[in-house]
Amino acid sequence: MKAAEFDRLYSIYAKRLLYIAYKYTKDLYQAEDIVQESFLKAYKKIHTIEDNSKLGGWLSAITARTAIDFLRSEKRRNWLVMDDSMLEPLLGGNGYETSTEETVHLRLFKETISDSLKNLSKEFQEVLVLKIQYGLKENEIASLLDMKSATVKTRLYRARKQLKQLVGA
Repeated sequence: MKAAEFDRLYSIYAKRLLYIAYKYTKDLYQAEDIVQESFLKAYKKIHTIEDNSKLGGWLSAITARTAIDFLRSEKRRNWLVMDDSMLEPLLGGNGYETSTEETVHLRLFKETISDSLKNLSKEFQEVLVLKIQYGLKENEIASLLDMKSATVKTRLYRARKQLKQLVGA
C-alpha cells in the first residue's frame, strides 16, 4: 500500500479509532497515542488484509487491543492508588479535616490494602483494579477482558470478599 493510500485511510478512520481508544482510557491524550500506535501496527501488517471491506473492523480491533494492552501496562505500573475519598466510606469518615493519627492510620490501611491485593489471584486483581482504580463499570470490564458481565460481577464479589478476609476487616 502506498503512503498516499494510507493517509486516506487515516483520514477516514482516525475519528472512529479515537472514539474507541477514548472509550477505554477516558483520556484524550492517551487515546491519541493509542490511535497512533494502532496505525503503526496496521501499517506493518496491511499486506495481510485480504478483504478491503473489512478494513474498518480490522483497524477497530487493533485499536481496542492496543487500548487494552495500554490499560494492562498502566495497571502493572500503578498497582492500586487509592485516594482518601475512596477510603472514606470504608473508614466511616465524615469529610472533615483529619488529625495526624487518623492520617497515619489511613496510610497504614492503604498499605495493608495494597499488600493484600497482591495476594489475590491475577483474575481477581485484574477486575478489582479496573473497577476501583479506573472506575470502569462491570459491562466495560467485561468487554475489555472479553468475558461475560456475570463473570465480572462474580469475580468482583469474590475478590472483595477475599480482600476483606485478608485485611481482617
